[in-house]
Amino acid sequence: MRIFRTKRIPARNYDAINLFGMLFVHPGVMLSEELINHERIHTKQMMEMLFLPFYVWYVVEWLIRIPMKGRAYTSISFEREAYGNMDDLDYLKKRKPYAWIKYLRKKKRANRNPY
Repeated sequence: MRIFRTKRIPARNYDAINLFGMLFVHPGVMLSEELINHERIHTKQMMEMLFLPFYVWYVVEWLIRIPMKGRAYTSISFEREAYGNMDDLDYLKKRKPYAWIKYLRKKKRANRNPY
């Protein structure tokens, strides 16, 4: 993954954005190993979906999740996988293909009464 420092990032409210495996970062942003790992997870997701379908799926899932409870961005399966595993710097070595699929459904609460 290539990293570019630039003041011109297409997404205004974000410190960094990963486009086609290239990470664009604002000049003042500190890049931790965990943040880089988060973006590498996204790059792997993009590659296994052949890039363009990744972006289509991302936008469609985001649109579906907007009316749902919680923040749509953090509910996207790709983001849930990346945030959930960014602290595990060995995650990509053991990650199975299409691992993001298991994040499509919301986690059920452990103490939830089924009746």
